[in-house]
Amino acid sequence: MLDEIIIRDMEAFGYHGVLEEEKELGQKFLVSANIRLDASKAIKEDICEYTVDYGMVCKRISEIVSLERYDLIEALAGRIADMILLEFVPVKNVTIEVKKPWAPVKVSVDTVSVKIERGWHDVYIGVGSNMGDSLQNINDAMEMIQSDKRNKDIKVSDKIKTKPYGVKEQDDFINCAAYFKTIMQPKELLYFLQDIEKRLKRERIVHWGPRTIDLDILFYDNIILQDDELIIPHPEIIKRDFVLQPLCSINPHFVHPLYNRYVSELLNELKSKKDYEKTI
Repeated sequence: MLDEIIIRDMEAFGYHGVLEEEKELGQKFLVSANIRLDASKAIKEDICEYTVDYGMVCKRISEIVSLERYDLIEALAGRIADMILLEFVPVKNVTIEVKKPWAPVKVSVDTVSVKIERGWHDVYIGVGSNMGDSLQNINDAMEMIQSDKRNKDIKVSDKIKTKPYGVKEQDDFINCAAYFKTIMQPKELLYFLQDIEKRLKRERIVHWGPRTIDLDILFYDNIILQDDELIIPHPEIIKRDFVLQPLCSINPHFVHPLYNRYVSELLNELKSKKDYEKTI
C-alpha cells in the first residue's frame, strides 16, 4: 500500500489554450497533485532524502505552467505528471488535475478541469532477429530502449539461438526477453517499439518471416487489452518456447493474467504437449 503527498489547487499563471487571446493574455491555472510513494523509510528515519521535496515539486510545476505553452490542458497535465515521475525517484504513480477557471466555453462555468493518472509500469517484451548481425541488432534495440528517459531498470535475458517458428525456410534466430519499467501507456509503448524496428530497418513483408529485429509486448503489468492494433498479453506466448524460456530466466514466477499460471509452469506444459513445436 502506497502513501500519498497531496498538493491541492496550487496557483500558477500560464499561457495555455487554442485561442490566440489565451496565448497572449494568459490566465491563472490551478494544479493539484496526488503523489504516491513508499514513505515508510522516511517515516522511520525522519530524513528528507527518503521522501519527496514537495516544495521543489511545486516550484517545478510553477515553472512548467508559467514558462511552457500548450494548446490543451491535457498536454499540460501530462507534462507535469511525466516531470514528477522522472525527476523525483521515489514516486511510483501520480494523479494530476489541472483546472482552468473561467474557460472560454460561451456558457457560465466555474472551472473546467482535466485529471490524469500516470505511473511506472512493469513491461516484458520478446526480442528476436535473424537478419544481418543479429546480436548487434538486439544490442542496438536494447540501447535505444534504455537511453529513453521514459524507461528504467532494464534487464535482458541470455540470448539463445532458435529454429524458425511458423515459416521454416529462413535462417535461425537469436531470441531473448527483456524487462523494464516505463511511464509510457500501452499504445505509446507500441509505437515507440515500432519506431525502433523501423530505425533498425525492419520490413514487414512475410508474416513470421525474416526480420532484422522483432520487438513484441508480452506483458504490461497484469492488464488484459485487445483492439485492432494491440493484444496484451501477447496471444502466442504459451505456444513459443523461444519466448517462455527467456521469460523464465528473468522471472519464472510471473503470473500470466489470463491463465493464472507461472510462466515456468506454462513452459513445462508446452514441452509436455504432443504437438510441441520445439525451436530451442
